[in-house]
Amino acid sequence: MDAFIFDAVRTPRGKGKKDGALHGTTPLELAATTLRALQQRNRLDTALVDDVVLGCVTPVGEQGACIARIAALAAGYDQRVSGVQVNRFCASGLEACNMAAAQVMSGQSDLAIGGGVEAMSRVPMGSDGGAWAVDPASAIPTYFVPQGVSADVIATQSGYSRQDVDAYAVESHRRAQAAVDAGYFLKSIVPVRDLNGMLVLGRDEMIRPQTSIESLAKLKASFVEMGEKFGFDAVIRQRYAELERVNHVHHAGNSSGIVDGAAAVLIGNSAMASRLGIKPRARIRAFATVGSEPSIMLTGPSYAAEKALKRAGMSVSDIDLFELNEAFAAVVMRFMDVLAVPHDRMNVNGGAIAMGHPLGATGAMILGTLLDEMERRNLGTGMATLCVGAGMGIATIIERLPS
Repeated sequence: MDAFIFDAVRTPRGKGKKDGALHGTTPLELAATTLRALQQRNRLDTALVDDVVLGCVTPVGEQGACIARIAALAAGYDQRVSGVQVNRFCASGLEACNMAAAQVMSGQSDLAIGGGVEAMSRVPMGSDGGAWAVDPASAIPTYFVPQGVSADVIATQSGYSRQDVDAYAVESHRRAQAAVDAGYFLKSIVPVRDLNGMLVLGRDEMIRPQTSIESLAKLKASFVEMGEKFGFDAVIRQRYAELERVNHVHHAGNSSGIVDGAAAVLIGNSAMASRLGIKPRARIRAFATVGSEPSIMLTGPSYAAEKALKRAGMSVSDIDLFELNEAFAAVVMRFMDVLAVPHDRMNVNGGAIAMGHPLGATGAMILGTLLDEMERRNLGTGMATLCVGAGMGIATIIERLPS
């Protein structure tokens, strides 16, 4: 059975610090904002929703327990709507959409919502702990290093210079600002409001159109101390003995920003589309996840893309548009090089380097951004993909339906 995307919404991304616009908004309210928007935009009888699946990478404190179920209740959904929280690190939002689609494809749900939420200014990244980095039983045999060191190793292996990754970052900001100026995000962005209905944030807060090669050159590489002083360069060189040294090129300006945000995607079958009077926007054609080498960690997108393409009976040339989360500049650059994807088909409206990466929500956000741009350009196929902590990758292929 086919699973179709009916609608996709997201909040703006707010700076993930105490002075960020969304810091005063709870993660519960961020998630509920997107769920209410789906109901209002589609005049949805929420009793028809079988499940709400939300990604959340740090499910502790006020975004702990099962935030999907509580957000559905907070949004005024029928009490029969169930909810589940899922964590596949940075891929959680896209994994949630894939899980919702899988329910529909299997015939076990007629209508489901996938999405995600992360309030990084209120629940700091890493506050949930975890064994991998600190337990020698997992850290030593997998050659654990922090992600930033992994990204620098990818740049070193691929021959990307500091200027190369900075140039990519400058272009991300330029494209994002151009998209904002042209109103390309307005179709899906749901403004966040306070209890009095006053606007809190209506547009992405992190974009810096003035970013230049010269301004980025003033920033120090972020992972030199981790690599050299704390010994992680030596650890990863045990895994990759061919490395003479690690060239540290990533910093805050060419890596994804820490932000707050939420997203939700309405997914259902053809019978539900007819019942609701909704015209499906796209069909989910295939999706895949893979495990990849955990020390370098961030090469998974190309392998997940190849796996999804094989399942769909497609090749890279069959994909009109790509969205790959800009965790670090080198991650996207490697993907484009390995799969021969031209930059004019990749992240055409910028990405997380410019707008930020609300961990649990980003995958659902880029799926919606991809679909909006496919419709604007009248394109047929698109792929959303992300690198994932601990060495994984995820990819989803969608096919736009005629309007």
